[in-house]
Amino acid sequence: MAFQIINSIISWFLKKRKHQIELFLKYPENVQEELLLKLINKAKNTTFGIDKEFSLIENYTDFSENIPIQKYESFEPLIERSRKGEQNLFWPTEIKWFAKSSGTTNAKSKFIPVSDEALEYCHMKAGKDMLCLYINNNQNTQLFTGKSLRLGGSSDVYKDNNSYFGDLSAIIIENMPLWADFSSAPSQEVALMSEWETKMEAIIDETINENITSLVGVPSWMLVLLHRVLERTGKEHILEVWPNLEVYFHGGVNFNPYREQYQKIIPKENFHYYETYNASEGFFAIQDRNNSKELLLMLDYGIFYEFIPMSNYKGEDSKAIPISKVKKNTDYALVITTNGGLWRYLIGDTIRFTSLDPYRIKITGRTKHYINVFGEELNIENVEDALKITCKKNDAIIKEFTVCPIFMEGKEKGGHEWVIEFEKEPESLSFFTEILDNSLKAINSDYESKRYKNMTLILPKIHKAKKGVFYNWLKQKNKLGGQHKVPRLSNSRVFVEELLKL
Repeated sequence: MAFQIINSIISWFLKKRKHQIELFLKYPENVQEELLLKLINKAKNTTFGIDKEFSLIENYTDFSENIPIQKYESFEPLIERSRKGEQNLFWPTEIKWFAKSSGTTNAKSKFIPVSDEALEYCHMKAGKDMLCLYINNNQNTQLFTGKSLRLGGSSDVYKDNNSYFGDLSAIIIENMPLWADFSSAPSQEVALMSEWETKMEAIIDETINENITSLVGVPSWMLVLLHRVLERTGKEHILEVWPNLEVYFHGGVNFNPYREQYQKIIPKENFHYYETYNASEGFFAIQDRNNSKELLLMLDYGIFYEFIPMSNYKGEDSKAIPISKVKKNTDYALVITTNGGLWRYLIGDTIRFTSLDPYRIKITGRTKHYINVFGEELNIENVEDALKITCKKNDAIIKEFTVCPIFMEGKEKGGHEWVIEFEKEPESLSFFTEILDNSLKAINSDYESKRYKNMTLILPKIHKAKKGVFYNWLKQKNKLGGQHKVPRLSNSRVFVEELLKL
């Protein structure tokens, strides 16, 4: 009875936010314009604000002309000064938290500033909104009669001079409100463990006898945890362990390659999957409807958005447009200005608008995650769509994969080399390769033209990886868990060469 009362109170509290969401749904451009001017006014007396003459900026045109688009490397000197204790450099309130962003497995770490405003009015607010939207769509939810199993980053929070750094998830757990901490599992002590495999066992110990009603985490690592739960319990599926499980909130990687595996491990017809789009730099979008693959762009989190059409993408030399100028079904690189002190920051993600009223998006990839060595312009969306078709025709399931180019040598033609770890292997790898090649041709005309009569590209070369090879590769790099991801596409052979050695 007590849990039912708690469920009703928390649900009522969270549902109230829906009226504020409806405000930016009704006046999206106004909300964004007003937000931009508030950010500029707040930071006008910072080192960056004085240098870029924020006090003279009166509108978006002034803003876009005064401040250059920048990547992390351009902003890094100011961030490093901030990490050493200098304040009021790019944001007026104290910056003491830095989210260590892993990027791909060989990328240099980035330290993203996280202000108190970004924590409270972006990340924490988004966590509440995620629940608010779910509860409003599912009035009979029993979410808060049990606990949410959260699978965050694998790092502790570390002190460096007068600042702290760690995975964003660890920073959020450190600052989590009491009500959220009460309704989550595992305990903070276990959630912040840095050694991944010990942490997995500790999470299972703490949650196996709990009433878990929801899951939160990155699909690849959550799947590893759920399989270990089944191994430990000897059960056939997760509902035998947690019968009241009703929703999985996921993000971080494309869910499509994992969907079939989750449906098998959680065989519940009315089970819900809710996608979120967040990063160390901010929380951007949330699935706002049941059974949808579109995400609602959240416009009142202290983030001002701009967009670069990928057809004209030139990195920091690109020309961006505000939300009022975007079109449907066009790929854009995302540029953000935030209440954490990032100004016209090129995050590296690409999105596509599926709706303009309200503004709903689909994540299409990364500006760096493509292969274009031979003019084939193969992006992650092409690859994942082709794999979906191929797996269906071969009755196969893929666990992990990565792709790189085979460079031309002498008279040898180029191609693409794949390393794939299968959950369920195809009967014939050659037939799998043929279907994958044909699917890529049908999806991508540039790829098709380069494959015509093997003129530039030869048939893809696929290696069937041993079980666990990607896991062991990430373990070798101390990249297990949390936000660490396998790089899917690369114009370099580094990742594939390392995997082939294993």
